[in-house]
Amino acid sequence: MCAHVVVAEDDPKQADLIRRYLEREGHRVVVVHDGRAALEAARGGPAELLVLDVMMPVMDGLDVCRALRAESALPVLMLTARATEEDLLLGLDLGADDYLTKPYSPRELMARVRSLLRRSSGALPQETPAPPPTPSPALTAGAVTVDPLRHEVTADGRYVSCTPAEFRLLEVLAAEPGRVFTRAQLLEQLHGIDRYITTRTVDTHVMNLRRKIEPHPRRPARLLTVYGIGYKLAEGPHGAS
Repeated sequence: MCAHVVVAEDDPKQADLIRRYLEREGHRVVVVHDGRAALEAARGGPAELLVLDVMMPVMDGLDVCRALRAESALPVLMLTARATEEDLLLGLDLGADDYLTKPYSPRELMARVRSLLRRSSGALPQETPAPPPTPSPALTAGAVTVDPLRHEVTADGRYVSCTPAEFRLLEVLAAEPGRVFTRAQLLEQLHGIDRYITTRTVDTHVMNLRRKIEPHPRRPARLLTVYGIGYKLAEGPHGAS
């Protein structure tokens, strides 16, 4: 699919490389080199995706994402040389839809772009829309409840703010509490099948969710790792198996 993409990258060589790969796939590309220009381009035109570097002059990418999320659901793919867990979680907390650390291969970048555009285009109205599916009833696993009808998550009765990807991951796990899902199965639910997207995306969402639904995130009792396989949402009244 052809889309209007804003690329915010202060390194001219890197920006030109991203532009060329995007244009090779048929996208219309606008390149900007500072955060304020990125925010203006995202606000002022028919942008369908923002590829956003974190470290930029005038206004950094985190501030851009924070400001944009207060007014828009435009998909944001963040690029950064910072690869620590805290950096990844901060970007996702601010509403980034995906996060790619440098150095990255152009093929992986394009795969992430394709995935985000597929997900966002699926939410667009069609010329002859089909009747909406009947939402599933609320799903409960221990102290965690996922309500697809209201698109809400609660833990211990407390509302939990989730990104769309986090909500979908919890929805899948809560539909079958106790079942172990592989990273590949969860990734397919989040992004569809794409050979260049890594399972690190799932791990990052899990780390973020644990901060939100676990009483003690460093000692998870609800969103559990099954080593060598994947993840499960625990059963039981307090989220323990």
